[in-house]
Amino acid sequence: MNTQIIGLTTPLMALVFFATFLLLWWRGKMDAYVLGFAASYLFFALGFAATHLLDPTSAYLFHATQALYTAGTVSLLWGATRRINQPLMVGPIVVTYVVAAIVLAIAVAVTDDVAPRLYIVNTSYGVMFAFGALTLLHSRRRELFDILVIGLFVASAINFFIRPVLTLLVEQSIQASDYRESVYYSVLNLALAIMSLMTAMTLVGACVSDLVSSIRDKSDRDLLTGLRNRRAFEADIDDLLDRARHDDVPASLVVADIDHFKQVNDLWGHQAGDQAIANFGKLIQTMVRDVDIVGRIGGEEFCILIWNCPENSAHKLAERIRHAFAQMAHDGISENIHLTASFGVTEWRSGEPYRKLFARADSYLYDAKENGRNKVVSAGKPADRKTGDRTASKLDAEAERAAAAA
Repeated sequence: MNTQIIGLTTPLMALVFFATFLLLWWRGKMDAYVLGFAASYLFFALGFAATHLLDPTSAYLFHATQALYTAGTVSLLWGATRRINQPLMVGPIVVTYVVAAIVLAIAVAVTDDVAPRLYIVNTSYGVMFAFGALTLLHSRRRELFDILVIGLFVASAINFFIRPVLTLLVEQSIQASDYRESVYYSVLNLALAIMSLMTAMTLVGACVSDLVSSIRDKSDRDLLTGLRNRRAFEADIDDLLDRARHDDVPASLVVADIDHFKQVNDLWGHQAGDQAIANFGKLIQTMVRDVDIVGRIGGEEFCILIWNCPENSAHKLAERIRHAFAQMAHDGISENIHLTASFGVTEWRSGEPYRKLFARADSYLYDAKENGRNKVVSAGKPADRKTGDRTASKLDAEAERAAAAA
């Protein structure tokens, strides 16, 4: 009776988790990996139900359950690997399934003993979970739930490898007609219930953690550019400067400001100005590394902390950004107008707080603005004499034409 209850409870529990993951994906607007988890528990529920309800003497029972459990396992592994942006080892898993299916067909055809079938299918599941664990181990992510998922996959692989061996030491042979009355079947149901519950709770925890992180990240992002907002930038820069101090690594700060931005808004409207800001933010993002920190700290002002970078290298990076921005076209702005930006660059002095670092870089930005704009200024390369501002002349001409047209 207890076996019957567990046999029915396990698929119902799997359906509950299927609905849970589906709800998380839908209401939380989460990535497709959550759908992978949902699909896995739907397939597991169908597999559990088939194991419990289909005729144990039928030739197709193990083929049906193998297909369903494999689909559930692959969905689970796909979801876990996609969550950390790692490719699933599809080829080896497909080969494992095909080989197991062929050998299983032979075993079903030649003997009524269930034992060989159990060895075959459990070994294939163990191999698949081992591939999944290896894939996760290739990732550098090692947050709490990442470690727990890896541990569960390793435990699942070991469980599938040793469970039939240990059980069949007690029952050397199990006839198909006696399968549901066997010790193995009782152990199977209990093990499936426990492992499914543990895995599901861990994955739900991982999804909730990811959802909270996503909400927090969105609150830290500037909606127009996708870069860090000022609060998030200053929090992250404090952490990175502490790390630079600990590791004795150089770091440099670049402060950038789009030139004549008020005139851009006055002439072409705020939508065109927003487009220019978004373009500048995207340009900067493409020209820095993942280890660097970029933020929009004001209306048209941006900040970049460049990790492991002395001042002269940071100056060169700022020059590349300046040159690339000056070549860009912007929707809503006259084709003959090429916006420019000015930059201040300075290297962090070990032990100094961010506010002093920023004040120094901002003073170099001021020098760039006062000496012609569209240039990069640092301690090693101070501003040259004031040169003509071509963009200003063109903007003045645009303003005169707009006034005449009005």
